Amino acid sequence: MKPSPPARRHLHARLVAGASAAMVGAAGPATEPLRSTEIARGLEHPWAIAFLPDFENSGRMLVTERAGRMRLVSREGTLSEPLHGVPPVFARGQGGLFDVVLHPRFADNSLVYWSYAEPAANGQNGNSTAVARGRLDLQALTLTDVRVIFRQSPKFDSTAHFGSRLVFARDGSLFVTLGDRYYRRDDAHTLDTHHGKIVRITDEGAPAPGNPFIGKNGALPEIWSYGHRNIQGAALHPATGELWTHEHGPQGGDELNVPRAGADHGWPVITFGREYMTGAVIGEGTAREGVVAPLTYWVPSIAPSGMAFVDPSTRYPAWRGQLLVGALRARQVVRLELDGKRVVREHRHEVGERVRDVRLAPDGYLYLLTDEANGRVLRVEP
Repeated sequence: MKPSPPARRHLHARLVAGASAAMVGAAGPATEPLRSTEIARGLEHPWAIAFLPDFENSGRMLVTERAGRMRLVSREGTLSEPLHGVPPVFARGQGGLFDVVLHPRFADNSLVYWSYAEPAANGQNGNSTAVARGRLDLQALTLTDVRVIFRQSPKFDSTAHFGSRLVFARDGSLFVTLGDRYYRRDDAHTLDTHHGKIVRITDEGAPAPGNPFIGKNGALPEIWSYGHRNIQGAALHPATGELWTHEHGPQGGDELNVPRAGADHGWPVITFGREYMTGAVIGEGTAREGVVAPLTYWVPSIAPSGMAFVDPSTRYPAWRGQLLVGALRARQVVRLELDGKRVVREHRHEVGERVRDVRLAPDGYLYLLTDEANGRVLRVEP
């Protein structure tokens, strides 16, 4: 089936590898204001939130700042001094300190995991996304026993496309989303680098058992899926436990995906995006047999970052089962109504600031981070 040109004013479907993908047109749905309460401000380009187990009582959360700092934020909006123990961070361009998550057994082991742009050692050029872990000492505001458990390979001298979200699966393995590093986009289709991949590792950093490329010559055993560009949103579906992600496209072609083990997700051969400056077609087009279709895509780009499902235990009964996506360029929260894996309707909620992260807290509220020099933590009101 030959794909039609992208429509600009309506929702339509395309067939890619046996699945349909709906595109959101340039006009998009009508926007409405998002009701929110400011919890904290004064964060420098915050990137991610992690809620401590006593959050419902204390309101304490960990927040990363792209410049390389991690802080405790209180319910009253107080920012702690930066935590000690974070390794050196390459904080240029899109580089910096990224995601932060707690180990599933944090109450027992106090382990915190974070991703960041790691500079090359010994003064060498290059950098890459890395994942470190350490034990959180709340009294001393320190991360102890810190060690790097994963490094994207190879290191490359670039300030763009690092990824990087961290998601613990129900089996205890850890998904890490990795960018294509911009200038190395063709690597997204090779299996001997981590560029443009999702990897799945154990909580110690080893390739997770059951990964699709274990034992395959020329393939890195950590790889889960490939053909990705720059994934900055990831979450587990609350009913199925499947990993859902979204990624940035170039000049359009942002995608929502359910990454499959061992699957090719297209980039840069199959994409709905266009080259910067020239608007030229990238790759072979928008469809090819064997390439997994996105569930939806956006033309023009919304620049998605952060993602959360609204599960049945939340405070938003009208939104239950829906998916919320932060938008940097659009300065909105995009809310998607779902029928299984089909996007049936989109709603846009105006925030007026770049939205970097969207998280569901233990108290049932949704929280946002705004990616600004004076970034804020916002609680979404029902």
